[in-house]
Amino acid sequence: MLNFLKSLYLNQRFFYAIFAIALLFLFSYFFDFLYGFTWVLSLILLLFFLAELVSLYKSNRINAERILPQKFSNSDENEVEIILENNYGFSIYTEIIDEIPIQFQKRDFLKQLKIGAGNSEKFSYYLRPVARGEYYFGKLNIYVFTKIGLVKRRSVFGNKQMLKVYPSFIQMKKLDFLAIDNRLSQPGLKKIRRIGHTMEFEQIKEYVPGDDVRTINWKATAKQGDLMVNQFQDEKAQPIYSIIDTGRVMKMPFNGLSLLDYAINSSLAFSNIALKKKDKVGLISFSSRIGNILKANAKLSQLQQIMERLYNINTQFPDSDFNMLYSNLRQRVTQRSLLMLYTNFEHISALKRQLPYLKAINKKHVLVVIFFENTELDKVISSSPENTTDMAHQVIAEGFAHDKKLMAAELRQHGINTLLTKPEDLSINAINKYLEIKARGIL
Repeated sequence: MLNFLKSLYLNQRFFYAIFAIALLFLFSYFFDFLYGFTWVLSLILLLFFLAELVSLYKSNRINAERILPQKFSNSDENEVEIILENNYGFSIYTEIIDEIPIQFQKRDFLKQLKIGAGNSEKFSYYLRPVARGEYYFGKLNIYVFTKIGLVKRRSVFGNKQMLKVYPSFIQMKKLDFLAIDNRLSQPGLKKIRRIGHTMEFEQIKEYVPGDDVRTINWKATAKQGDLMVNQFQDEKAQPIYSIIDTGRVMKMPFNGLSLLDYAINSSLAFSNIALKKKDKVGLISFSSRIGNILKANAKLSQLQQIMERLYNINTQFPDSDFNMLYSNLRQRVTQRSLLMLYTNFEHISALKRQLPYLKAINKKHVLVVIFFENTELDKVISSSPENTTDMAHQVIAEGFAHDKKLMAAELRQHGINTLLTKPEDLSINAINKYLEIKARGIL
């Protein structure tokens, strides 16, 4: 009985009918002929009410299912599918209320469908998360009523479902085409091919004056009767690390996403391209201390491991310690590597404090410092000032924008590769920078 009462809801049409009957009873005080007529209408309403009640509660005749993907992609539109099946012998009307995760703050979800007898219907809606982590879906509530529309029967489907929101793997797949980009044919990019003593064997060739005698292959020499040497080339599987600053400077939001989210989405897309280029990829996150460290590897499973490490990283409030980062890199990354450092500097004094550590890192590795343009300032700079206050704001904004360019120039002056980019263009620009470095052969 309790379950019956919990599932029973009165529709608006029922209250309208009760209100109309109440008015007729009121008017029957002045017009006697309405009294008997109103009682007949009341009886008809009761019969319709009971008929709909019985037809809806004869048995469980509605089935529903929520179909979720295995994971959500952060900052992208993700599909959620609802399937409804009508097992009644007549057409029904439904109202669907899905309990969407609290992170979306969406309290007005309502979908209405008419489903024919014995038919099934499905529909989809889309959710765009702007934060990584765990999201919990609640119950799927289905309210069923007939053409009479006096009462509704509520059916509840699905238990609580947890879904993980990962960095944008949809964006990563969209950028897959860059893995086949051949930058060697583009003008202005000169590849420096160093035939040296790296670990990757290329071929055996005849000795010519100038070849290192330490590379003589004595077995091949005995077989050919001439001096033969081993030739080596630069390793293809070079170690590449995405280093993500998780300090307070990365908490700044742009278009609903923090700078950290942009960096994480970019590092995932970039790592995917690097793996397809047969390089080893790894991950380091840091703020006031080292967070995640994933050693560079060229295995296909490495991308999944990077995704698992990235999906639940959050910004920290302390300032990031670049001295500590330098010390850990000396100990843990012993082989010369390409380091893609995602950070941000809002003032040139902040850069100068960290510059000695960046220069020290760049001596041992190929360092690319990636930081962000403040696109919100562009709106102020491009606006037309209406008064002196607006003009002062514009001058200050132009000063901040100019400082960003000065910081990029300062880094390049010390031989540090630099990428100053808009947040929304980060992924494509970071990948292009990597391809340029590969094409030039400077790693």
